Amino acid sequence: MTLDPIHVENIAQLAYDIATDVDATDHTDLVGTVWEDWIPELYHDGRVVIEPVGEHERRIADIDDVALAERPFGTVHGLDSGTINPTTFKNGLVVDVAHAAMAVSPSDLECHRDRTIVATVHAGDSSVRFDRDWTRRDAGHTRQRVLHAPRVNRYAEGVVHALALYLAEGTHALDHADRVEELLVLDGPIYPKELFTWGERDAELGEIAREAKPRAIVENYVRLVERFLDRDVPLAGFVKNPSSRTIVRTLARKGLEPPWPDDTALFTALLERRADGERLDDAFTFTTWFHSRGGADGTMAADADALGVAREHDPAVYEPTFMVLYDPRTDVTYKLEAPYGFTRDAETRDRLTRQVLSEVAATRGPPEAVAKADALARISAEEKAALRRKFEERFDSEQQSTYDDRRWGKEPY
Repeated sequence: MTLDPIHVENIAQLAYDIATDVDATDHTDLVGTVWEDWIPELYHDGRVVIEPVGEHERRIADIDDVALAERPFGTVHGLDSGTINPTTFKNGLVVDVAHAAMAVSPSDLECHRDRTIVATVHAGDSSVRFDRDWTRRDAGHTRQRVLHAPRVNRYAEGVVHALALYLAEGTHALDHADRVEELLVLDGPIYPKELFTWGERDAELGEIAREAKPRAIVENYVRLVERFLDRDVPLAGFVKNPSSRTIVRTLARKGLEPPWPDDTALFTALLERRADGERLDDAFTFTTWFHSRGGADGTMAADADALGVAREHDPAVYEPTFMVLYDPRTDVTYKLEAPYGFTRDAETRDRLTRQVLSEVAATRGPPEAVAKADALARISAEEKAALRRKFEERFDSEQQSTYDDRRWGKEPY
């Protein structure tokens, strides 16, 4: 059954009612004040959580010019990990499988063939053990293992998902780090930030994040940063859907009442250009770089303990830094991250910025190597369904289905 025309009109009237209470001019003035007066040195609990790395500027670049400009990095590697999504079975097991791949632009089929696969299992029965060592398949091109997740009373699906995803991604990145000679860009943040938020979500999860298995996954990323710092090869992360709330949450705690739901909305309001009510789409707008020490990023701040993982270099070089890019053609805001060990150098900041501007201008989306890695690592809906059926057969137990699974066609019954 669809809505009748009168229902559509009534719902539309609600939009008019809401719009009369919103003054966009006030938001425009406020975002300018936040940029000029607050972001340059944003404090929370006596520590600076956001501050510029070098200049504090909004910049603009003609899209056609940057698309045609010579790129600072000739060969770029991208890396991503995809999962089948957490699946609960009637025998009490909760399983997720992650599959990581590295791509190269220009292409390198030998590199593309290599994969890392991790199946993470949570069991309510504490007497069983599923851990398996790493094994090789496909003439050595695939490395895989089973990881038994720490037992939790809640959030089992989130735990198996995060552990599988990040163990596959971090392991594959470390195993193939020496292949990268110019630049590696992860599809997403440079650290396993979902693990870093466990403590904010639940006290039990916060304790589990410091246990041996999650801490070993974090250590992979710390060693990855060190490997690239030692080789003087930049490492970055291209975040397609930034979700940080560090800035808006800190502003709210200071009584500023920001109208934006997250930092991405704030930066979009800051970077979008309009004339006569129409969005201008001829040029990119972007920020210079910032330190980020709040929210999930606070785990890797110089004054934090990285969940107990030892850091071999000055702790400051591990801190996440970022810049924000707005593409007016698609009305999408992206974030580029890199450890401070690379962005402390002004030339490297400039090279990373010019590279991502040029690639986004050409692709209207992520850099080519990131898009390739995403395509290699992605597990399609049909493949997910087939793999879950394989697990049902091996477990001799069906998936625990819900009404929504059938209602929305999540599984092909």
